[in-house]
Amino acid sequence: MKKFGILVALSASANATPQPSAQPADQFFAQMSTLCGKSFNGKLVAGDDSDASFATAKMQAHVRTCTDREIQISFDVGEDRSRTWIITRTDGGLRLKHRHMLKDGAEDPVSQYGGDTAQPGTASRQEFPVDAYSKAMFTKEGRTVSNTNIWAFEVNPGQTLTYELARPNRLFRVAFDVANPATGASE
Repeated sequence: MKKFGILVALSASANATPQPSAQPADQFFAQMSTLCGKSFNGKLVAGDDSDASFATAKMQAHVRTCTDREIQISFDVGEDRSRTWIITRTDGGLRLKHRHMLKDGAEDPVSQYGGDTAQPGTASRQEFPVDAYSKAMFTKEGRTVSNTNIWAFEVNPGQTLTYELARPNRLFRVAFDVANPATGASE
């Protein structure tokens, strides 16, 4: 009788409808996935004097590549189309990497930096503290100021997508208007 009960329980669980994940990283990833195939205009909402070119440039985010494991977002600043944010699911949460390309199509020496989520975050905000690979690369390239970076993305459904870079004495934020997808955007 005991074996029969176990078989019934296993059979019932095998036929059960999968439930949506309650994990904040999964909820966040699902929110980001709703933006796939669209482009959005952005504006600088926090920065300092070193960000003057961002304050006046046309900025767009293009959510181009989306799978169940990865989302790639091209970030254009004026005519500069060298940046891509890559958000990937990991066993413990999410990973953010920044890919930068040179004009000749080669990868920039300062590329593939970022980090993994260290906290659960929320369905609307995930933070990515700098990882060991990035610290080593920043140190090698003479950019040790970046060794304390924490990047974040926020999704306010139907309103904004915000990218953030924070470290002591530095806050950079760009907000993209997801309520009004860009038309005629470069693809």
